[in-house]
Amino acid sequence: MRIKLLIIIFLVIFTTGITFPIIMINHKNISEVNIVAINEVVKTVERNWGHINKETLSNSGFNPPLTIIDNVENVIYQSPGIQFNNTYDAIKNRASIVDVMQNDEVVGKIIIHNNEQEIVRKMKKELVTSFILIVGLLMIVSSIYFFYIYRTLLKPFQQLQHFAAHVARGNLDIPLNMGKSNYFGAFTESFDLLREELYAAREREYESNRSKKELVATLSHDIKTPIASIKAVSELMLMQIKDEKMIKHVNTINSKAEQVNLLVTDMFHATLEELQQLKLTVTEESSEVLVGMIENVNYDHQIVYDSIPPCIILTDPVRMQQVIDNIISNSYKYAGTKISIKPQIIQDYLELYIQDFGPGISEEELPLLFNKYYRGKNVEGKNGSGLGLFISKYFMENMQGQINCFNRDDGFTVVLKIKLAS
Repeated sequence: MRIKLLIIIFLVIFTTGITFPIIMINHKNISEVNIVAINEVVKTVERNWGHINKETLSNSGFNPPLTIIDNVENVIYQSPGIQFNNTYDAIKNRASIVDVMQNDEVVGKIIIHNNEQEIVRKMKKELVTSFILIVGLLMIVSSIYFFYIYRTLLKPFQQLQHFAAHVARGNLDIPLNMGKSNYFGAFTESFDLLREELYAAREREYESNRSKKELVATLSHDIKTPIASIKAVSELMLMQIKDEKMIKHVNTINSKAEQVNLLVTDMFHATLEELQQLKLTVTEESSEVLVGMIENVNYDHQIVYDSIPPCIILTDPVRMQQVIDNIISNSYKYAGTKISIKPQIIQDYLELYIQDFGPGISEEELPLLFNKYYRGKNVEGKNGSGLGLFISKYFMENMQGQINCFNRDDGFTVVLKIKLAS
């Protein structure tokens, strides 16, 4: 409907532009030569030659502009508004020239000017003005028309092109917005529904894969803790038993536990590469839960700890057990000494100072201990993946706590800062 309206407007302007100049030309009149009036004015001039003035000519009733000159082209009389140059210009401008006679001799001339040149000049000016006006109107209408075509046809296709490029790059977050009056509304709406379905399918796939990876990573890391306990107990038994047959069986247990530990470590390592985060469920717990966590790793009573101050802490018990397991396991592995745990409440945190009495690590290595896959210089001959402290830091920070470490003169200390409930 709008396109038809624009076409009608275009035709109306074009038709008007053609019709108007034709009407204007037809209404332009060029003065016709009145022979009778000219003869009358000639007789009047001949009778009053030498005494010609405005009053004399007015009695003849001749109105067209004229110029009266003598034989040497001196102007004797000239109508107001007329500029006489010479006879040649008068002939060139198609003026009527009549001789003035006295005693059968030509004594002068009457030049009767016509308005043809003036009319032609005005007509040209009006035609140019009309042409410019019509062309301007046509250009405005054409611009409106092309803008309308761009807005309703071309721009939607450009939006579709950009939309398809985003979808091809996997960016499904940008919707395809189209106006209600768009001719391709239903068509583009189908494309946007396709985007939404692709986005939903990708989210479902992502969540499914994430859940699987999380499960594998969590289970594999949790399995390492009881494996470490089996290895620790088997090593303790090897130091205490004397029977050769029992020693052989315990060695088998120890080697198989180590084999399982390596397999689980590989599986955990491969899964963690793609895993963005591990889920935690932080709840308010009594600080008494920490006693059970410490006792779970207190092999052969190597850990000495002070009484835990009664308070309510924010923690995920499963993840906190993993943190304590990692730190105690590292102390057993790298220090090989007794372990002391000193708790205290400072401001908004319950702090656990987990101390061993080994050689510690170099100062330049301290800032690197919590990096993924980093292992210190003292790891030669000891199995590990360099992930224990990295995961422990991740867990502590997501439980609103902190973890750090430092060397002492007589050993190494890891500090766990556990957030108190408000």
